[in-house]
Amino acid sequence: MNYREKIKDKKRIIIKIGSSSITHPETGAINLTKLEILVRELCDIKNMGKDVILVSSGAIAVGRQAIGFHHRPKNVAEKQACAAIGQAQLMMIYQKLFSEYGHQAAQVLMTKNTMIDNLSRRNATNTFEELLALGAIPIVNENDTVSTYEIQFGDNDTLSAIVAALVGADMLILLSDINGLYTDDPRKNPDAEFIDIVESLDDHLMSMGKGSGSDVGTGGMATKLSAAKIATSSGADMVIANGDDFHVIHKILQGEKIGTFFHENAKEDFYLIDVLENEG
Repeated sequence: MNYREKIKDKKRIIIKIGSSSITHPETGAINLTKLEILVRELCDIKNMGKDVILVSSGAIAVGRQAIGFHHRPKNVAEKQACAAIGQAQLMMIYQKLFSEYGHQAAQVLMTKNTMIDNLSRRNATNTFEELLALGAIPIVNENDTVSTYEIQFGDNDTLSAIVAALVGADMLILLSDINGLYTDDPRKNPDAEFIDIVESLDDHLMSMGKGSGSDVGTGGMATKLSAAKIATSSGADMVIANGDDFHVIHKILQGEKIGTFFHENAKEDFYLIDVLENEG
């Protein structure tokens, strides 16, 4: 069965990008050229009549560079200060770029408490639905400014999968600094084989996630596989691909063989609140 061909028919798409995908590795400063390509790709998805939500990392990375930190923030206070400065700068750039292509961006900041509390979760769903109905493009991030260990998702891979389940998305694309899923770490094992399609996530596949590829993000392959479990169980297909060139977005949506494709495996007993409590 050609699963990728069916991607063309997807109607509600979540795109997640990692910090390393929107910053210059040499300086940690934001990569404006890549960001403009990303925005153009997302606006074109909207122009096709589809819903699109962006889950964007980068607030702490951008804030860290703005403050002049030459190290990754270590304590909670440093991370929250960097997030407060970086999130404002990031959204200002996003708003400017989206407006140039005739679209409106909207900021949505979340913590795990937003999702665990029944009323807050319903309100979040209603907000997303209204924003999408108005034609806006929600830009989601964890609210790192107030989030602490006890109430954080911890990484935007997990957050993007939870958002996909929350809004009933039928496609999730995770873009990071890795090409997809391999049988082993390709950086360490030259014989590692690339996995093109995953029809079902079993315990063996879940055990393959190890490590993270950069010093600016928080999610390694383990978090991506966890996200795949959530997304596919909620009824969404998912692709993990390299975010080095954001033109891959329209290529993936055209059904091209890029990244690792995870086929949806909707479960009748899937409840988002159970996922959140198990993550806690």
